[in-house]
Amino acid sequence: MAKKKKYTIYSTNPDFNYDNDEEENEETLDAKDQNLYVSIDRKQRGGKEVTLVEGFIGDPDDLKDLTKMLKGKCGVGGAVKDGDILIQGKHKDKIFDLLIAEGYKVKKKGGN
Repeated sequence: MAKKKKYTIYSTNPDFNYDNDEEENEETLDAKDQNLYVSIDRKQRGGKEVTLVEGFIGDPDDLKDLTKMLKGKCGVGGAVKDGDILIQGKHKDKIFDLLIAEGYKVKKKGGN
């Protein structure tokens, strides 16, 4: 993971207020307030299937914890990319059931 560079800012303006560009972590919504979508995706993956979980709102650490739990229960690899969970393989029904058991509101997308 790349480290962020830190800069020192000097100003002669006494009213200058430096705005820190660091993103503030969003507060994670309760599981019952989340609306997640589970689908199978093959786009730009050389024909290989992944199960995609979209719609998580909250802290990136909580998203990683959810990803880790799903990967462990399915016994496969996966990752977090652009706020979505990617689980290797076709596990749409199993992930749907796991998320329902955790208390999330889940909908299936797509026909597979």
